[in-house]
Amino acid sequence: MDLFDKFNDTTSNYHRSLEVRELGIYPYFHCLESRQAPEVIMEGKRIIMLGSNNYLGLTSNQEVIDAGIAALQKYGTGCSGSRFLNGTLDLHLRLEKELAEFLHKDATMTFSTGFQSNLGILSSICTKGDYIICDRENHASIYDGAKLSYAVMHRYFHNDMDSLERVLKKLGPDAPKLIVTDGVFSMSGDIAKLPEIVDLAKKYKARVMVDDSHGIGTIGEGGRGTASYFGLEDEVDIIMGTFSKSFASLGGFAAAKDIVIDYMRHMSRPFMFSASLTPANTASALAALEYLVAHPEIKDKLTEISEYLQSALEKRGVKYKKTKTPVVPIYTSDGNTTLKIVRELYDDGVFVNAVLPPATPENECLIRTSLMANITKDLIDEAADKIAKVLERNLN
Repeated sequence: MDLFDKFNDTTSNYHRSLEVRELGIYPYFHCLESRQAPEVIMEGKRIIMLGSNNYLGLTSNQEVIDAGIAALQKYGTGCSGSRFLNGTLDLHLRLEKELAEFLHKDATMTFSTGFQSNLGILSSICTKGDYIICDRENHASIYDGAKLSYAVMHRYFHNDMDSLERVLKKLGPDAPKLIVTDGVFSMSGDIAKLPEIVDLAKKYKARVMVDDSHGIGTIGEGGRGTASYFGLEDEVDIIMGTFSKSFASLGGFAAAKDIVIDYMRHMSRPFMFSASLTPANTASALAALEYLVAHPEIKDKLTEISEYLQSALEKRGVKYKKTKTPVVPIYTSDGNTTLKIVRELYDDGVFVNAVLPPATPENECLIRTSLMANITKDLIDEAADKIAKVLERNLN
């Protein structure tokens, strides 16, 4: 059997992508020709952007842009080495210090991508003989980090605390274990049941890690995320986050007690053997963090905008999932119908994301909308009108 025979596997996701391209409803790799903003230019067309994770709208904030430019001029384009060797800048240390203060943790460490952050955390903290207990709807990077760790992974049904307790009870109190959950789930907009998770962790002697990539900047006091939202900052052992969403840059981080961070700095291979975060990315993330600290009301503006979109959809008879986050899913149907809806919306000037199996059951697909704090109500109304018309055309 040839290595490349898998390219012809008609049951693979790759083959599925070929089929939808032939149907003209392929939704991926649209070319952006402007800044990430509420209105963008994609492939020469004006598009209302309802499919970005630029939650606070800071990728086009002038203070953030200026900070990136200044760092580029001062430090050059890259660090040419890992943090472990020659790649640590004073900017990295300042960002880590201010992040720790913001999240009310002892220390933080930065990684070059958000995906790499979960790989680096889980593969160093958990090893052979340990257990990782994972919500089924956690991000793919958590699953890959668990594989890299050599720990045994157990999954529990999404936000199902009875399911989680069954796993914990089976393992018993003496097994070394880590419960890992997204804080805000990226596709559904659900918030993790963190109070119940913490209670179960105490009962069965487990540690708790929250991937708050979609929670920091969007919920909690001043945008401090899921642990803050529930008043549980002291009860969560590790908070992971990313700079590519609310912090308008690229990279990721872990926040925890000093000993945990120091251990990972010396044991995390994805951290030790990767080039460090670039100066411009570091400075941009730092400027975005400082902007959020100085303007905590931006998180409240984002909440208001999310509520406005949900109200606008309801007025137009659109069936959507109510959330308390900037992620607002809209119910559609089967996969091909959903892709057709996404394509027609794009042609009508609205960009949204398709959520398809295995992320959903086959006939319960969604379109995912996500909001920026700086989008206007007029743009939301325009987009809601178009969404309602396209859904009516395809679902009735």
